[in-house]
Amino acid sequence: MKDIILLKQGEVVLKGLNKRYFEQKLLTNVRKRLKPLGNFHVYCVQSTVYVEPEDDAADMDAAFEAMKHVFGVIALTRAAACEKNEDAIFEKAREYLREDMENAASFKVESRRSDKSFHMTSIQLSQYVGGLLAEAFPDTRVDVRHPELVVHLEVRDYAAYVHAAPVPGAGGMPVGSNGRAVTLLSGGIDSPVSSYMIARRGVKLVPLHFFSFPYTSEAAKEKVIELARLLVPACGPMCLEVAPFTHIQEEIRAKCPEEYFTLIMRRFMMRIAERVAERNSCKAIVTGENLGQVASQTMEAMAVTHCVTGLPVLQPLVGMDKEEIVRHARAIGTFETSILPYEDCCTVFTPRHPRTKPKLSEVEAAEAALDVAALVDESVNGIERIWIDLES
Repeated sequence: MKDIILLKQGEVVLKGLNKRYFEQKLLTNVRKRLKPLGNFHVYCVQSTVYVEPEDDAADMDAAFEAMKHVFGVIALTRAAACEKNEDAIFEKAREYLREDMENAASFKVESRRSDKSFHMTSIQLSQYVGGLLAEAFPDTRVDVRHPELVVHLEVRDYAAYVHAAPVPGAGGMPVGSNGRAVTLLSGGIDSPVSSYMIARRGVKLVPLHFFSFPYTSEAAKEKVIELARLLVPACGPMCLEVAPFTHIQEEIRAKCPEEYFTLIMRRFMMRIAERVAERNSCKAIVTGENLGQVASQTMEAMAVTHCVTGLPVLQPLVGMDKEEIVRHARAIGTFETSILPYEDCCTVFTPRHPRTKPKLSEVEAAEAALDVAALVDESVNGIERIWIDLES
């Protein structure tokens, strides 16, 4: 019997009559993620997803690493399968965990008996295998309270499995199980984190970037493409939509009061995002806004910005401080790319004294000098689409 990977489901196990729907989404995502790594048999039994290699060409090391990033998996472990016989289970534990046992100062055995027809109870199996392991590794003492190593035994429907402690998975819900959303992806620290966090809640993302050439360079656009690539292992393949934004910003600068530049710019972003959402069957817009972080992210400013769309605006970072966001960015691997010194359209034509508590009537009056519908149409019609997956 070959090694396998066991994936423990998180929130999915709490679902009721629709649990099967979420499990199928998870299985689909796992299969897609494993496809470039070889042939695997993937199935679910008793809220555990089994990943079995079908031939020796399957890359188990790469598969295990890939499964750490799949949303919906709370923990995972690489396990060795054997016959459902206590002596076979001991032999497999001694062989498979030899290095772990030799390096640990203490150990204990924990057993789970999902197959209730197995003739030993969980406690009996733990005692039996634990006693034999203590004899086989006399330098490793038994410690049932604070062991350095826990030997896990599972007796399930088709086989018994031996493994050490599981490692944490990505958690959350399977991508695609909670619909689709447009996420505003800039080149900064916040938006990749907000995108990741919403994808972790089971949302399939359509990233939208606003590009103001020549005020923002091709290098700045490449930076955003790289950020999208870094999100793909967890969020799945995405089509990055790059909307031309130069004309809109130039019109705002030429015809609107300076103090409203950023607010009017963000209102255009929301309108364009809504159009992109309609075209991609998305039900929400995701932003990296954080309450009070900048002038355009006060409650009054966000209310003025969001009111131009009828879609929900999801703001996963709204209550975080910057240090928390940076920690998340480091954890998901986007921080170093985000801080590369390339300009972003949000820094173009920044007002010297922006309004922090704007009134909607004042912003609408300032915006009346623009042909809003024509500018939105021009940007939407000029969108460039870039497909990004693991191999791009």
